Amino acid sequence: MRKVDPERQQAKRRQILEAAGDCFARRGFHATTTAEICAAAGMSPGNLFHYFPSKNAIIEALAEEEWRDTAAYFAAIDDDPADPLEVVLSFLDVVMVFASDRSYSRLALEVAAETLRNPVVCASVAAGDTEMRDGLAALLRKAAARGQIDPELDPVQSANWIAALIDGVFSRLALDTGFDPAREAPMLRRVVGRFLAKPGRGA
Repeated sequence: MRKVDPERQQAKRRQILEAAGDCFARRGFHATTTAEICAAAGMSPGNLFHYFPSKNAIIEALAEEEWRDTAAYFAAIDDDPADPLEVVLSFLDVVMVFASDRSYSRLALEVAAETLRNPVVCASVAAGDTEMRDGLAALLRKAAARGQIDPELDPVQSANWIAALIDGVFSRLALDTGFDPAREAPMLRRVVGRFLAKPGRGA
């Protein structure tokens, strides 16, 4: 019996996910056919279905991957950063870099739309959202303890509003082709910085 090579399997899964992600970003999840994904991945339907039993399974895997990436990002943050406010603002910069990638932003919107139809996708997106908001709230607590932000602000509520602003960036991209995340990144920093600032202090 031929041995399974985990690294090769992982590489094949990655190949399929990248090809499918590109297809979904260009044509949308429902308009994309399995044949198109196979062509983009350079493999037969039988080979593709060996790794993913359906097109739904592919978008579920993409959503789970995003959740894992978000969790890994916040897990990698120092438990006691010297400047937690800057960590929050730097996260916004990272978001805007991803938003500047039109393929990524279109795929993000496709995944978000599937949360209304696919409970597995919904669970992964919700888990990633929780990781992000919990991570931001923890940083805001540290920033408040260091006197960097308004101590009257509730960290959880503030994290929720920052998350809402991030969601709004991707919605704006869907509606306004002239919206340039790279150009707007400093403004997002300023908006959040001023929202968090101690009374009488600008950002």
